[in-house]
Amino acid sequence: MNTQKKAKSARAGNNRPAGIRYLRAMDQILEQIRQYTTEINAFDSHAPEQLESFRIRFLGTKGIVKNLMGEMKNVPADQRKEFGQVLNSFKQAAQDKYDSLRAAGSTDAAPSMAGIDWSLPGDPVPVGSRHPVTLMRNRIVSIFQRLGFAVAEGPEIEDDWHNFTALNLAENHPARDMQDTFYLSRNPDWLLRTHTSNVQIREMEKGKLPIRIICPGRVYRNETVSARSHCFFHQVEGLYIDEQVSFADLKQTLYYFVKEMFGEDVRIRFRPSYFPFTEPSAEMDISCLLCKGEGCSVCKRTGWLEILGCGMVHPQVLENCGIDSGRYNGFAFGMGIERPALLKYGIKDIRLFSENDLRFLEQFTSAI
Repeated sequence: MNTQKKAKSARAGNNRPAGIRYLRAMDQILEQIRQYTTEINAFDSHAPEQLESFRIRFLGTKGIVKNLMGEMKNVPADQRKEFGQVLNSFKQAAQDKYDSLRAAGSTDAAPSMAGIDWSLPGDPVPVGSRHPVTLMRNRIVSIFQRLGFAVAEGPEIEDDWHNFTALNLAENHPARDMQDTFYLSRNPDWLLRTHTSNVQIREMEKGKLPIRIICPGRVYRNETVSARSHCFFHQVEGLYIDEQVSFADLKQTLYYFVKEMFGEDVRIRFRPSYFPFTEPSAEMDISCLLCKGEGCSVCKRTGWLEILGCGMVHPQVLENCGIDSGRYNGFAFGMGIERPALLKYGIKDIRLFSENDLRFLEQFTSAI
């Protein structure tokens, strides 16, 4: 029994110096907090650089408040609440000082509204316009939508199957030479599409019949840039697949389009032609809008302008897409958008469409 009392007395004697050292350390920390509080109260700068230095010194991840919070682990459990309240009050004082000075600085930095004449008119905003190619595209789409055609779109980077092979153009087919193609060096099977017929193939592969679509989009061909041709241009192609579709349906559809686009006085003719994906095939011409069919340099003195190619979809193309050619048939057509735009707006150089010359584009502001 005496031995236990001696042990407890010894432990108490050993703890007494440590408690005294802790109380002295606490007094030092409280004195530091009083000094820091005086410094915080005295700080009164709105300068962004000095405010940021204040924030880093007191509220930063390695700042004074963070370091003092680290002393909590050394505080006896029965005193942590009291010490925590002191630290929280100190932290809140630093935060309030920073927030108030920052808000006051933002108010001082705001421009003064005094002396502004609010009756003055605002700065003029230039009015833009749609591009003439976009105007023509929208008009073409609108006309065919009245006939029940839906708009379908597809990728501009295409594979050989959808751009050529499925359209009845075998690998060594001479018709491929009619379209000088941009191929991608990363994969020889990839290319920039030469027409929007790739969209027709993708729609037919879905197997949802009947199909009545138009396919507007940008296409690419490796051609010499001149007043009449470009290495990229825009097309609209159409496709109608159903039972018992005839060439007469194709002609009446295109008659309606031309009359709506160019007027009732325009004459139309069909000439036999060849396309590997249609059979029979034809080119459609309209009387020259500039010389009224009399003959000029634009129509090469013929009085006629070719605007599109068309024909009945080749049975092999239908079979390539999984469509029964014994039951279904249809027609297809395709035209460039730039050429009708040249005729419609009296433009003589196709390169103007892609030069982004505001003097040219501003002429179409009223045509929105």
